[in-house]
Amino acid sequence: MNYRFSEKVSHLQASAIREILKFTSDPEVISFAAGNPAPEAFPIDTVRDISARLMQEEPIAVLQYGITEGYTPLRDLLKARMASLGLFKPETEDLIITSGAQQVMELACKSLCDPGDTLIAEAPSFIGSLNAFKSYNVDLVGVPLDDDGMDPAQLEAVLKAKPNTKLIYLIPNFQNPTGKTTTAQRRREIYDLAQKYDVMILEDDPYGDLRFAGKDEPRIKTMDTDGRVIYAGSFSKVLAPGIRVGYAIAPKAVIQKMVVCKQVSDVQSNNFGQMLAYRFMSEVDFDAHLQRLRGIYKQKAERMMRGIEAHFSKAVDYTRPEGGLFLWCTLPEGSDMMGFCKRAVAEDKIAVVPGSAFMVSEDDVTYSFRMNYSTPTDEAIDRGTEILGRLTKEMFG
Repeated sequence: MNYRFSEKVSHLQASAIREILKFTSDPEVISFAAGNPAPEAFPIDTVRDISARLMQEEPIAVLQYGITEGYTPLRDLLKARMASLGLFKPETEDLIITSGAQQVMELACKSLCDPGDTLIAEAPSFIGSLNAFKSYNVDLVGVPLDDDGMDPAQLEAVLKAKPNTKLIYLIPNFQNPTGKTTTAQRRREIYDLAQKYDVMILEDDPYGDLRFAGKDEPRIKTMDTDGRVIYAGSFSKVLAPGIRVGYAIAPKAVIQKMVVCKQVSDVQSNNFGQMLAYRFMSEVDFDAHLQRLRGIYKQKAERMMRGIEAHFSKAVDYTRPEGGLFLWCTLPEGSDMMGFCKRAVAEDKIAVVPGSAFMVSEDDVTYSFRMNYSTPTDEAIDRGTEILGRLTKEMFG
C-alpha cells in the first residue's frame, strides 16, 4: 500500500540522536550520546518505599482517572514553591501538569501557532522541541547563540522581518545541546524585545536546578510583568524521567487553552508519577536532594573537562558548563564533523551526537558535536576522552 502521511508529519525524520544510539547496543561502545540522568542520581530506595505505600494507602486514586489539569496536591505544592521563587503569580496565572516538559512545547505551539506563523528558536536547540514545532508547520527560524546566549541584534532583525512571530523558544540554563547559560543582561534584552514586538516567550528550564558552579541567573519568568512568558519545568532530571511528569506555568487563559488541547492528546498525565512526585517533595528534603545531584554532576563534568584538556587536540574548542548534563565541542572550521562522529563510533566505539541533529534548518552548517557526562561511568569518561582525544589529534593535529 502507498501510505500518504499528513503534511504535518511527512517532513519529520528520525532523530540523529536515536540513530547514533543504535550503536550503543554494542557493549563495547562508550556512549557520550545519551541525555539520561546518572544512574547513581536516582533515589531508588525512597521511590520504592513511597511506591509501596501509595499502592497500600491510595490504590484507587493511583489507578483511576484524574483531572486534566493534574493531581491537585502536586499542583498546589508546585504553585507554592514556584511563587516563593518569583515564578508564579496566583492572581493571574495557573499551572498544568504535563507528560514531561516535552508536552509543554507541543501544547504551547498547538495553542498559539497557526501553520505559517513564525516561531523563533535558539540555533542550535533541543531536537525534541524542534520536531514538536515542525509538526505544526510553523515557520521555524533559528537565531544563533554566542557565549552570552541568543544574539539580540539578530533576534530583533528576525522580529522585524517576521511580524507574524508568535513564540520565542529558549533554554536559558545549561542549554541543550551547548551547555551554555544565557546571562542576566541578555535575558532582560530578550524579554524587552518580546515586549516591544508583542511576542510570547517559551522558557524551557529542565536543568535550572542542576547548577554546580557560578551564580544563579534570574529566570525570564521572574521578569514577566505582562503575562507573556510560558515557563516549562520537569521532574525528569531531578527525580526520574520514567515517571513523565512536567509542568507549565502561564497566564490563566493560556493554561485553559492548553488544558483543552491536552484533553485531545492524552486526557491526563500519569497519576502514579504525579502522586509519587508529590510525596517525594513532601516527605524528602528536596533542596538537600538537589544539592546531592549537583555534587554528582559537578564531579562528572569536571572529570570530562579534565579528560578533554589532557587528551584532545588544542584545535578543538569546548564549552565549560556550570550545570546541566552536556558540553559542546567545536572542531576547526571546514572540518568534516559528520565524518568525525561516524568514525568515532564505527572505528573507535565512542558515540557522540553530531551538531547537525540540533540545527533549526538542514541548511545550517555546524562543526560541533554534543557530549554527555551524566550517563557514563567515571571509568568510561576517562577511557572515552582518551580514545576520542587520540582521534582529534590524528585528524586535527
